Amino acid sequence: MFIQSLIVSLIVVACALGATWNLMPGAARRALARRALRLPWPAPVAARWQQAATETSGCGGCKHAPANRAAASIHVVRKAAPTKRG
Repeated sequence: MFIQSLIVSLIVVACALGATWNLMPGAARRALARRALRLPWPAPVAARWQQAATETSGCGGCKHAPANRAAASIHVVRKAAPTKRG
């Protein structure tokens, strides 16, 4: 029974940390990631912390953002007003 309670407790703590990380403001996440980079991590973990430390918020911060920001701009073309015919 003790092992089961321990496993459930670890799952609950992991879920709480994940939810806190996802709901935390971007500036706080980047600051925590920079602090975590000071510790000795294995290469894959350090790469993930580095990515979290340099991510930006808003448009262009995710992996789905277009590489060419000019291609994502919106161009408005106004049509001439119709002329009245007498």
